[in-house]
Amino acid sequence: MLRVTDLHVYYGHVHALRGVSLDVREGSIVALIGNNGAGKSTLLNSISGLVCPQSGCIEFRGKRIDGLPCDTIVGLGISQAPEGRRVFPRSSVLENLEMGAYTRNDTQGIRRDIQRMMERFPILGQRRHQSAGTLSGGEQQMLTIARALMSRPKLMMLDEPSLGLMPTLVQEVFKIIQEIHAEGTTILLVEQNARKALAIADWAYVLETGEIVLEGPASQLRGMDQVRRAYLGERQ
Repeated sequence: MLRVTDLHVYYGHVHALRGVSLDVREGSIVALIGNNGAGKSTLLNSISGLVCPQSGCIEFRGKRIDGLPCDTIVGLGISQAPEGRRVFPRSSVLENLEMGAYTRNDTQGIRRDIQRMMERFPILGQRRHQSAGTLSGGEQQMLTIARALMSRPKLMMLDEPSLGLMPTLVQEVFKIIQEIHAEGTTILLVEQNARKALAIADWAYVLETGEIVLEGPASQLRGMDQVRRAYLGERQ
């Protein structure tokens, strides 16, 4: 579904991505793990069109998308739930969901999807007229995921969805990710909680200082000493 080939991204003199290549198969969950500053968000933002790579190629369903405007990429079927939630704080929960459907013009379908989101995330239904900025961190994360789903994506990219959440909410977020996947959406997951990410992923990549250093079935990476020491907090 998604193929990234030899991607290079610079921020001024900083070489943020160094020849990154990865594949996301349709129907899979692919995890991308790595420490802060490794380039994970830069990679997602490059796929979304928010960052312009200096070289390399990004293809979605056989169509080259690097260089396309962000709204065109969303219209093709890619959505992103960004790191740090980034809700529209002064807008209501309902208005945030409507913004998620800005590339669509099927009014009745949008209304049905909003109702579905409020059924899937009951707290959003209860808070529908509340300003998004007044929600708790966990509620904002639910809203961010729901807003990304409003474009009816074929590929959904989640950037650190469990960051800063209490353990019980982390469990809930990962349960939601698995439900979204079970309904047919392909997932590209960036997550610092490597243990959780590798537990639900089919395939995984490890990104260090802008380079892919490991890849393979998630179950295989979970058993590698290098991954266990660096990302799972285990010691021999």
